[in-house]
Amino acid sequence: MEPALKAIYKDKVVSGLKEKYSYGNVHQVPTIEKVVLSSGFGKEDDRKAASENVIEDFGKITGQRAVPTRAKNAISNFKLRENDVIGARVTLRGRRMWEFLDRFINIAAPTIRDFRGLSAKSFDGRGNYTCGITDHTIFPEIELEKINRQVGFNLTIVTSAQSDEEARELLTLLGLPFRKPGAAA
Repeated sequence: MEPALKAIYKDKVVSGLKEKYSYGNVHQVPTIEKVVLSSGFGKEDDRKAASENVIEDFGKITGQRAVPTRAKNAISNFKLRENDVIGARVTLRGRRMWEFLDRFINIAAPTIRDFRGLSAKSFDGRGNYTCGITDHTIFPEIELEKINRQVGFNLTIVTSAQSDEEARELLTLLGLPFRKPGAAA
């Protein structure tokens, strides 16, 4: 069975983008290539326990085990040694990516405290979108009783769009809730 968001993409988004940008071929229509979640916890005193918690929570949220990121250099002021685990990341593609985005757009994002929409200015100039999420407990998979620490992470949506305008239109048609222009942050 096809993920619901992918069906929406095929039915509504492709035709909407083809009409607006007059693409000659279906393969020119931008799509989402991957979603990357990354978190850093380098300042934690109990870095080992923090890494285990983040990797476990990312696994619950995404359905895929996170990869620990390691320090490349030793920095004595931060009590950091080379190869210490300082973060975690997950790259989602295919079915898991579409299912995660569906849950993020329709369930998790609206539960963010004082949510007025995501910033529409967080594009990188090449059609990719990044936003910061300060609390991972917005996802229903996380059991609040078992939370040891609040985990923030960056969510990057990599698209095949050639410009930020095309990517913004793609994400808007998929239902990503962008903040209205002129609204307070």
